[in-house]
Amino acid sequence: MARILIVEDDESVRTFTARAIATAGHEVETAEDGDEGLESIRKAGGGYDLVLSDIRMPAMDGIEMAKLAAGEFPDLKILLMTGYAEQRERAADLQQIIVDVVSKPFTLVEIRNKVQQALG
Repeated sequence: MARILIVEDDESVRTFTARAIATAGHEVETAEDGDEGLESIRKAGGGYDLVLSDIRMPAMDGIEMAKLAAGEFPDLKILLMTGYAEQRERAADLQQIIVDVVSKPFTLVEIRNKVQQALG
């Protein structure tokens, strides 16, 4: 069982993703945006096995959050998700920081598989 933080501003996507991952046996916590996600990461001392974050969010986006989190906790695994091609391209220069980028929309099976791959 892994400890996973989901950072997603869309409540329906956040809820669906959290349920999909929790029913696979993982401990799941959620945050509504990058600011809240970074705060959770800091409070946990980087103690998540995986952070799954949307890229496009109000306030701090997932890319900025990933950069800050990786700067403080370099061993933290970060998996980004987006429904926008241009956002996926923005994440291309983060190969040293992130595990992968998941395209939305995704199915329950697809997100579970991506999480398992990210966890190794």
